[in-house]
Amino acid sequence: MTAQLAPPTPTGRTGWPVLRTPKWMWAGAAVLVIGLVLAALPHRPSTSERVADLRGVVHDLTTDIESCAGGVTDSLTALREIQAGQSNDVNTAVKIANLAAANCSPANNMQMDDLVQYQVPESLASFHLETAVNDLVTWAFPLAQRVQADVASVVTAHTPSAIAAATAQLRRDERALDAQRAQIDTKFASASRALSANVSPPPLPS
Repeated sequence: MTAQLAPPTPTGRTGWPVLRTPKWMWAGAAVLVIGLVLAALPHRPSTSERVADLRGVVHDLTTDIESCAGGVTDSLTALREIQAGQSNDVNTAVKIANLAAANCSPANNMQMDDLVQYQVPESLASFHLETAVNDLVTWAFPLAQRVQADVASVVTAHTPSAIAAATAQLRRDERALDAQRAQIDTKFASASRALSANVSPPPLPS
């Protein structure tokens, strides 16, 4: 009889070479994953960074409001000079008040338009200064505009009753303007105190 040969034992190989991932690629992938995780972690700004951001906000807002705020000062100064007998130039006082009122409108003033669109840095989000920015916009438009319209009304009034009525309206609108400024000052003072920043709020006439 012819001896039968045992079937070959399977070796598990298919004949194709098995590709192995180099160790350096695994190391590189691990570094990449770690980098992505670190990048996803929120950055916690330091106190000094937040102080710098607060100073930047006040600087930006001061620039945006300065023409409107300066106009309020100019129109009230012109009014007081007329009331004190130091000037009788009513036409100039009215022009100052009208120009100042226009400068407080976002439609007429690029600085005011910038103020309306201003975004407070995220590092200061806990202080909710976006509400202070909105308050500043309201201080200018319409409150400061009302005061300047009142100035024009007072200097052009001719009868005692008209002068008294225009003056009373001016006083009411000045009180509203001052109250709005106080709100703004309080919010910036709170942020400054929390950061020990010694930062003053945007300067507004009183």
